[in-house]
Amino acid sequence: IVMHCRNIPTCLSCLSEGCVHHERRICRTRLVTKDGRCNIEFGNIKYHNHFAFLVDFFTTIVEIRWHFVLLLFIASFTGSWFIFSLLWYWIAKSNGDLIGQNFTASHAHCIVNVNDFTTAFLYSLETQTTIGYGGRALTGHCPGTVAIIVVQSLIGVFINCFMCGVILAKISLPMKRAKTVTFSDTAVICLNKGRLCLVIRVANLRKTLLIGSQIYGKLLSTTVMPDSKTIILDQVGIDFAVDAGKDNLFFVCPLTLYHVIDRASPFYNMTADTLQQQNFELVVFLDGTAESTSSACQVRTSFIPQEVQWGYSFLPIISRTKMGKYRVDFSNFSRTVPSDLGQCNSNNNQNNHHKKLGIDNPGFEVIDIQDTMDVTKL
Repeated sequence: IVMHCRNIPTCLSCLSEGCVHHERRICRTRLVTKDGRCNIEFGNIKYHNHFAFLVDFFTTIVEIRWHFVLLLFIASFTGSWFIFSLLWYWIAKSNGDLIGQNFTASHAHCIVNVNDFTTAFLYSLETQTTIGYGGRALTGHCPGTVAIIVVQSLIGVFINCFMCGVILAKISLPMKRAKTVTFSDTAVICLNKGRLCLVIRVANLRKTLLIGSQIYGKLLSTTVMPDSKTIILDQVGIDFAVDAGKDNLFFVCPLTLYHVIDRASPFYNMTADTLQQQNFELVVFLDGTAESTSSACQVRTSFIPQEVQWGYSFLPIISRTKMGKYRVDFSNFSRTVPSDLGQCNSNNNQNNHHKKLGIDNPGFEVIDIQDTMDVTKL
């Protein structure tokens, strides 16, 4: 058995089906994982294009991992303290303020109580952090020290503002809000109001709403054009709607989203038998604005053919308590039960709307009538 797979969760379904000996099966790799991360890498990028990340350095720092941000936080402060401590040490040494330089009692110090590198580092730290213990201070006898302390104070303020902005922006990323919006583990195909529909569920785990929520999907597949040209990740738009429409969803409780499988749907020619043989990925997007922070966020997930159940429907999850409150049972959020759809496919569902009208009369006999009429010439 030859298996080519980099996505182990996706291929578990392939292994569970059983493989014939010497069978070559290629398991599909997701473009978008279930938690919304994009499974893509960029190669052969020109070297000068890497400088574009340095130009937009603030976004680059916000998007890196937390341990790198903490490392940058520590290095920026300790590095600036160390660099300026070298300057203070050099000034004290040039003026003869260090221990062992045999200065006289009438010697004018540039910095009081800075007589070695340790005290120079402490003075640099106290100056930039404005601690001001009072044990070390400028005397005013060295004009260069005034310029250095001004420069260090300005650089310290800049580092404080920059690192506070980075940490605040990283904490308030919209991606964190997206973690509290969840989709059902599977999608189902069932009848809804007499129409064959692809159905998924989405829930907001917070009581604060997502304002202006919109949901849509993209069907990704590999398409071979008539001229034998292969299009990888060909995208087809998928429309979703709830009973009240598809725009400005009232996202206060879990919603059930429907995609009608009609002649314009890419699922129209699929059946219960051919669905698992398809090679596609359905990516579903939910866009909205967080009510508490006014920040826009997007939630993504994907479904592969093994995660689409034909002839199933979701269990109800909303009920009303005796106290008059509405209760959501998330234990049934992704649970499904068989429906009466059976092996019905979308073609049969559409053909049901074109049955002939009227009732046959069983007492009506069909007889052959010979044409015995005379032809009259005008």
